[in-house]
Amino acid sequence: MSGGLYRSANAANDGGADVRPGDGATFISAEPLNQPAMESTAPPQEQVGEASAATNSAVMAVGSLVSRGTGFLRNLVIAAALGGALVGDAYTTAQILPGMVYEFLLGGVLTSVLIPVLVRRRKVDTDGGQAYAQRLLTLAVLALGVAALLAVVGASTLTWLYGSGESTGEYSKLVTGLARLMLPMIFFSGLSALISAVLNTRGHFAAPMWAPILNNLVVIGTAGLYIAIFGAEIVKPGEMTTGRILLIGGGTLLGVAIQAMGLLPALRKVGFRWKLRFDFRALGLRELGRLGAWMICYVAVSQVGLIVLFNLLNRAGKENAAGPLIYNNVFLLLMTAHGIIAVSIITALMPRMSAAAADGRYADVAADLSRGTRTVTAVLAPIAVCYAVLATPIAFTLFRFGAFNEDNATATSVVLLAAALALVPFAVSQLFTFAFYALPDTRTPALINIPVVALRIGVQIVLFVAFSASFAGAGMMIGNAVSYLAAAIASAWLLRPRVGRIGLGEIMRTGGRVLVAALGAALVGLIVVKLLPGDATPSRLQAIVQLVIGGAVIGGTYLGLAMLLKIGEITEVVGMVRRRLGR
Repeated sequence: MSGGLYRSANAANDGGADVRPGDGATFISAEPLNQPAMESTAPPQEQVGEASAATNSAVMAVGSLVSRGTGFLRNLVIAAALGGALVGDAYTTAQILPGMVYEFLLGGVLTSVLIPVLVRRRKVDTDGGQAYAQRLLTLAVLALGVAALLAVVGASTLTWLYGSGESTGEYSKLVTGLARLMLPMIFFSGLSALISAVLNTRGHFAAPMWAPILNNLVVIGTAGLYIAIFGAEIVKPGEMTTGRILLIGGGTLLGVAIQAMGLLPALRKVGFRWKLRFDFRALGLRELGRLGAWMICYVAVSQVGLIVLFNLLNRAGKENAAGPLIYNNVFLLLMTAHGIIAVSIITALMPRMSAAAADGRYADVAADLSRGTRTVTAVLAPIAVCYAVLATPIAFTLFRFGAFNEDNATATSVVLLAAALALVPFAVSQLFTFAFYALPDTRTPALINIPVVALRIGVQIVLFVAFSASFAGAGMMIGNAVSYLAAAIASAWLLRPRVGRIGLGEIMRTGGRVLVAALGAALVGLIVVKLLPGDATPSRLQAIVQLVIGGAVIGGTYLGLAMLLKIGEITEVVGMVRRRLGR
């Protein structure tokens, strides 16, 4: 239900620990967002060996931080090398194609079905699930290999599907050429995900968390080499020579391949031996299909929304407006805030809600859901204000490099302003979705996703038709925000008969106070930014000054108003910090 964009085959390559319910949230970016936990995927204590939970958490936290950092840098370097015009859009479109095929074949099913099954077989099989995992990997390698081959053969069809309905012309030819190099990422991404699942179920978390960094470094090096050889300048699709295409497309594929290969030594370290097994009946394919059917439905419906989104973005890009690359960069900022804050809250609440649901303590599930909603809203609101008020200095500070020119940065700021509206609704909708998974229930989220995606498509098409192409990227974000809000409302309505009252009155009271504090912070922030040097196109120094001072003023004002209005979710954090500093 989160909508927006799926991650691409390498969207998980930033190593982020986001939790996402199936349609994902981004494509080139670093946010993986989808781990619907129908049961815990953590290995039993005796399988972890000497590695304590605290050690695993520390490794994952540090790895996630480094991965997010390198993932973000990767996007910046790609944007600097290719720019925010048609070539950058072609690269972004080509890179989303393997992610879409992978997500449809394996992505949602892996986290919602296969990981829990691997955990269960690890516990009950006499060989610790070794033979079962070998069968699964054998089948997956064959299926992913065939899928990658068919996708490469059908690259032009995929280009037509996602590239604004064209399969000829210089732009479409460039997308197809890049796609043929990148579509084998389906194989390596699937292999990497499955190996990571096997490692996690055996208590090994370091390699899956750190291996994606290799991918990011390879792509960063590739983009740097591209700039060194060809320069950082905007070129037309027809000027992309074979050498340029091979370097940027082949380097992207190489990054994913190295990530997958980097995980192989860890398999041997945990005692897993890779052996081809073709007795697939022992996998219980009928059961796997039954369990994964609703997640496949979820993904399939979201694919329709993604096809519409990419067609609209590519049409806008051809009119020199914000296209796929700019949209993706903004969505990455959105998912970064979500990943650092909302995912941490969801990750902390998910085991509690799952345990409470298993024990029939539905009132506790409702209480956790209410608490999580209030906390997510209160903590993410000032970030949303910063994205809206400081959209221009953020865009000019982070993205204005190389071929990503002033016009691209300005277009980015408009999309970021609209994206600010989507941040809190997105996080809340994710939280409610995972409440269903805690019950466990994958059917209801899949059914909710159908009208939600239909609403998103409708809003996006209406805004695209009603306004100029320059507003298209922002219109897509507004469509996302409306659908996220609708998803949260529908989920809350359908959860009430299952878990009881979730404290809607308390949520609304907290939301009202948060809104007042956010509006006050936004007003003060706007005044301060207007008084600082710099116009609609600030220099980098001016943008940095606006960003630092404006961010501090917004944060301070919001905190002060939150304390004055007694927003409990904020005052508790402040009190905790004060107590720690007083020690």
